[in-house]
Amino acid sequence: MSTVAQDIEAKPAAGFQRRFYITAWRWHFYAGLYVAPFLAMLAVTGLIMLWSSVLSGRDGENLYSVTPAAQTVAVSQQADAALAAVPDGVLKQYIAPRTDKQAALFRVNNETQSIMVAVDPYRGAVLGQWERRTALYDLADTIHGTLLIGTVGDRLIEIAAGFAVLLVVTGLYLWWPRDTGWRSVLVPQFSSEGRQWWKSLHRTVGFYVSLILLTFLLSGLTWAGIWGEKFTQAWSTFPAEKWDNVPLSDETHASMNHDGVKNVPWTLEQTPMPASGSSAGMTGIAEGQPVDLNSVVALARALGFDHRFQLSFPGGETGVWTIARDTMSNDASNPLSDRTVHIDRYTGRILADVAFADYGVAGKAMAVGVAFHEGDMGVWNIALNTLFCLSILFLSASGVVMWWKRRPKRAGLRLMAPTVTEPGPLWKGGALVMLVLSVLFPLSGAVLLTVIAADLLIFRHLKPLKRAIG
Repeated sequence: MSTVAQDIEAKPAAGFQRRFYITAWRWHFYAGLYVAPFLAMLAVTGLIMLWSSVLSGRDGENLYSVTPAAQTVAVSQQADAALAAVPDGVLKQYIAPRTDKQAALFRVNNETQSIMVAVDPYRGAVLGQWERRTALYDLADTIHGTLLIGTVGDRLIEIAAGFAVLLVVTGLYLWWPRDTGWRSVLVPQFSSEGRQWWKSLHRTVGFYVSLILLTFLLSGLTWAGIWGEKFTQAWSTFPAEKWDNVPLSDETHASMNHDGVKNVPWTLEQTPMPASGSSAGMTGIAEGQPVDLNSVVALARALGFDHRFQLSFPGGETGVWTIARDTMSNDASNPLSDRTVHIDRYTGRILADVAFADYGVAGKAMAVGVAFHEGDMGVWNIALNTLFCLSILFLSASGVVMWWKRRPKRAGLRLMAPTVTEPGPLWKGGALVMLVLSVLFPLSGAVLLTVIAADLLIFRHLKPLKRAIG
């Protein structure tokens, strides 16, 4: 084939590639337009939760310190002190101290409030109390999950998270080195000026954080109401059938989550709770010994629950004692140590003992993913998550700056998205990517298909709207 003929064939191919590139850029632009405010909100609230947890503790365990003594008083004596501090209160939960200088925490509910009470474990004295879920951490957590507007907020964030996956995919395609080499991606071009300087930093930072962002998005989406609860969690739930001949309650483990706080491992939330009142289970508390707070705590220690763990009191006639250590709840820094044990309230027998090794693949991935997401795995995790959140804030801001610098001065209120004159043969690849993302994330997919339909049927035929988005 002659050189002239090759050039003739190469030009259409280059044109098609260019059109596909601009198409990806257009979708990256629109996805970013919706996602950027949500990512910025998630980054800010994530930073608040991360450092509130470091400084004051997720449950306020760092608010008070104690002077260690030779031995602690009985846990029941500590509980009595906590109960006396809340009129008409009912004990609901005990959180053991992580270190010998921390206070023990008790959750005591009355008719109108859920109160956390800090008690000196060596002297049995109440150090302080506060209403649960009223700290800065909790406000940030509620905004992070629902925007303070409940289910609607959850759905809006889920849509944004699904679009953010599209943002990552199109971003990697746009910035993938073609003729410039990897250095242009891995190292910012600080010598550039104006929009090119912002573009270089946006490309490099985005490339480095893309994998972490996907991890955060997927681990966050698994808590969402549609993709998480209805799809992913439903087929990843731990099967209660593994508990041999144990009576089951009508309640699921999700009933242990209170006031918006996730106290239960993700893979157990939809699993039925075991029920007290039979001879089932394995030997736990020795027969003839009382089944009370002191004996259950002693059993927990004997089973290997050292340092911090959470003990939930039985609720109702068939309720069980639940001993839990969960990285997601900041009980430990190693998700492989996660464990949940249920004790019959009458016989003291162990009805269920579920550890990390018993989880399915999705459950294990979530246990590690959520611990990483929350920065629970040590100092390195806190530092990395802090840097990540700051990077997300930069990407959100720099995307807006680049768009603003690219707009013509007389653009007015027009968005000035990149335009595509013809689809070209590679549009099928883009459509396939859109279809896959729509199937994987149905809520985002439904919105995406709605936008595409509106673009084809409405926006393109109404000149004012066409000018506004073009």
